[in-house]
Amino acid sequence: MVYGYHRTSTKEQHLDRGITEIQEFCKTRSLALERVYTDQQTGKNFNRPRYQVLKEDVLRSGDTLIVTELDRLGRNKADTMREIQYFKDNGIRLMVLELPTTLIDLSAMGNEMASLMMECINNLMVELYASMAQAEIEKKEKRQREGIAAKKARGEWDDYGRPRVAKPPNWNDVVSKWKNGEITAVKAMELLGLKKSTFYKLVKQN
Repeated sequence: MVYGYHRTSTKEQHLDRGITEIQEFCKTRSLALERVYTDQQTGKNFNRPRYQVLKEDVLRSGDTLIVTELDRLGRNKADTMREIQYFKDNGIRLMVLELPTTLIDLSAMGNEMASLMMECINNLMVELYASMAQAEIEKKEKRQREGIAAKKARGEWDDYGRPRVAKPPNWNDVVSKWKNGEITAVKAMELLGLKKSTFYKLVKQN
């Protein structure tokens, strides 16, 4: 049986391109594609519902799994290499469309030395691409951390992931009355339209 797998990192990204690429490849190679399983979830780990169904319940020895790019399978190098080894150990062939060496049927090669050399080249290419996929996600995470640090330095974020709350236009007037005992804190919050936690957080910023 031949199956495909495609993944996007978010639900906003479209799956169509990858699915079509797998379908077209199978059509040109006269491969009977059973189904393409998909997830719209990060590739940092393999805890993805459809992937787990495909791996645990669908794929069997002798089957072929097709992905468009190695990072569609996963972005963590160590985990990706373990998944690839799992496929090898269980007699499942992995074909990665961006890696031509994975598209060659080594078992059909008559020359044993040539087959061995191709397998070595294939293993090196897979490891290289897995390293590149992990490097890319590490670079992205580094940029995110730097962006957050820059916003914090500018005072635009009061803590990770939360934009600083702006003070209402009537803040000074209401707070002045509260501090002078003219109104209660509860009344002040009501006039400002703020929750207790936000009110006191803004008070501390004064």
